[in-house]
Amino acid sequence: MIQEISIETSEDLLLKINQLPNNYIFRGQTDSLWKLESTLERVIGTPWNQEKAKKFEELSLARFQSKYSIYKQNEILPNSKLSWLSMMQHYGVPTRLLDFTESPYIALYFILETYNFQSNRNFSIYAIDYTKIIDNSISIITTSGQQFPYARNEITKKSDEIFDFLDQNNYDVLWVTEPLILNERIDRQSGSFLISINKSTTIESLIDTRLYDDCIIKYTIDYNLYESIYVLLRKMNINSKLLYGDLTGLSKSIKMELQVYS
Repeated sequence: MIQEISIETSEDLLLKINQLPNNYIFRGQTDSLWKLESTLERVIGTPWNQEKAKKFEELSLARFQSKYSIYKQNEILPNSKLSWLSMMQHYGVPTRLLDFTESPYIALYFILETYNFQSNRNFSIYAIDYTKIIDNSISIITTSGQQFPYARNEITKKSDEIFDFLDQNNYDVLWVTEPLILNERIDRQSGSFLISINKSTTIESLIDTRLYDDCIIKYTIDYNLYESIYVLLRKMNINSKLLYGDLTGLSKSIKMELQVYS
């Protein structure tokens, strides 16, 4: 079950997110009614099933890999399935990965970047205790009589290998991860990913099983705080120029400034 908290003031928002310990990651969403779902889940829609998920993922992965050398420019060559999916996610190919960041302020910025301020819709930040997510998932695997052949302290340094192990066994768990080799933008944005390992199961359906109670908080933020949050982030020098590091970032930064002050 997701714990839900309403935020009415900027001061309350700062108080709440600063109270959280360092083992949380964050995701901003421009509409508080949206669920936690990956881009592939949104593309496939309902009914979601393993056959569809596997077919779409394998097709897009094969096409992306076959054309990668033509378009890669200065990008590194991915060396694992997780790093390929991460690269695809980075460039907008629908995947099972759901973007999160270590910084609640970066999560807030991504809300403002795409928010339609004329919609008068509340927006939201999800905060996930990734330590509990991983511990609960390992517990689910081992209590079902199966083996998790990695030590707890290997989770980070063997992330690609562990993802392959989980993915091949199609475990019915959530997982938080990132590839060992990151591209520049993911590193700038302190990015990581949440994923439902079992291709037959969506992220929200696993959350609804209550196997991950006390792992997820949803802050629903009043839409009237839009401008004050932008001012706060500007004072902290959190902007598209910093998070993208290219002309795309500069353009997004200018667009947001025009949108806020119009």
